[in-house]
Amino acid sequence: MHWYLAVLKNYIGFSGRARRKEYWMFLLIHLLIAFALIFLLGALGDGRAFLIPFYLYFLATLIPALGVIVRRLHDTGKSGWLYLLNFIPAVGGVILLVMLAQEGHYGSNQYGEDPRES
Repeated sequence: MHWYLAVLKNYIGFSGRARRKEYWMFLLIHLLIAFALIFLLGALGDGRAFLIPFYLYFLATLIPALGVIVRRLHDTGKSGWLYLLNFIPAVGGVILLVMLAQEGHYGSNQYGEDPRES
């Protein structure tokens, strides 16, 4: 939960670097919350009004999620603009996933200090 809250506290932080652990722990908790909301809202009824809390959660965490993805790409020495690869059908998401799973550079790079050292 620490990593999830750390990303939310850095709400609009697109500069700097994010460790693999920070990104993957945020993603895990984010998906668990989203699935729990979908499950609970589905159990309460089948009306569209029940999706409003899910959409509000999604909108509230959209910018922090993009921020941690950009910082994760920075940790691997790549530009955050490579997130746009995600919009290439079929292969873009896979390429982005591989980049996000790579180990970050040791020491500082053009995007900041190594987050493992702080």
